Amino acid sequence: MPTQVDSIRLTIGSHAHDNWDGWSVESDLLTPADAFELEVFTPGGESLPEALQEGAPCSLTLDGERVLTGVIDEIEEDISRQGHAIRITGRDRAAVLVDCSTPFVALREASLTDIIDQVVKPLGIDKVEVRAAKAGTRRRVQIEPGQTAWEALLQVAEANGLWPWMEPDGRLVVGGPDYEAAPVATLIMRRDGVGNNVQRLSVRRSMPGRYSQITLLGQHGQYEDDGYDTSRAHLRSVVKDETLAKRGIFRPRVIVDSASENQDMATTHARKLLADSRLEGFEMRAVVHGHRNGKGQVWAPGQRIIVQSEPHKVDGTFFLMSRTLRLTRQGAITELRLREDKTWVLDANPPAKKKRKGAADAALMEYYNSL
Repeated sequence: MPTQVDSIRLTIGSHAHDNWDGWSVESDLLTPADAFELEVFTPGGESLPEALQEGAPCSLTLDGERVLTGVIDEIEEDISRQGHAIRITGRDRAAVLVDCSTPFVALREASLTDIIDQVVKPLGIDKVEVRAAKAGTRRRVQIEPGQTAWEALLQVAEANGLWPWMEPDGRLVVGGPDYEAAPVATLIMRRDGVGNNVQRLSVRRSMPGRYSQITLLGQHGQYEDDGYDTSRAHLRSVVKDETLAKRGIFRPRVIVDSASENQDMATTHARKLLADSRLEGFEMRAVVHGHRNGKGQVWAPGQRIIVQSEPHKVDGTFFLMSRTLRLTRQGAITELRLREDKTWVLDANPPAKKKRKGAADAALMEYYNSL
């Protein structure tokens, strides 16, 4: 894989700088606002350009390729006899959604588009893409005073089986991953070292938080003493983790969710809870040279990667949940965090169902008979 050192450029308006002593750019699908940090040291005490101020819109490009669009959060200057040290930190455009409260709205039969228009766009997020096979509606969405815009967006996104994140160009995407995309690289670790392209690889497997079966009860009844009466629940959805079942492990959990208003919502929520449970049960961390994958692309969350590790007894395709691009004294590296493939946000883009050959032949014959 390419290991050339790319230069990171910070651009604010018409001003740009790309000579840094160290830097890092994070991107994590599970983190609301991706962060970056830039450091530079000069022997003199040059004044900072006026454009470099906290709150200023900015962009980061890696050898000309956009990796983040956001704002400056903090600027720290440390001046001594040795020189002038500057540290700049910031986040992507989702920062305003994380920090700020949403206008109080109470909507009934509200679609995802309604929430985006009344909660997200008033805070300056004008580029939004719903990337999903379908976006349902929730009969009742209540936004509480003081709730952040991100919390409100996440509430309605999860109700539709979706997830929000920011693209490097500043677009807010609400949807799910493309599990049909081809893997972008193969990471190899062998005991004899032949073909190894990973500096470091760790694998964590965990049982706490994993469940073999989740039962979700919606629109429950009540006892006279206001306790929950599970026997009178109107909605019931049961989902199972066949992986644990095959191992003979039985770890059930029952969830009461009065917000689920129909069977589809109950099933979607139950599937998400089980997927989250399975997601937390496995994590792989890798450190690789450079900032680009085997196809010359900058490493980015959402990519699928083949990992073949002889010491860990791992050989399969995994999902890149987060990555951190870094320039350190040891050179350019990328830290990758991978999870089990096809276990996160399962209902946003379900795979197309293939028709059985017999059914297709029958449909074709019916068509010809109608001619």
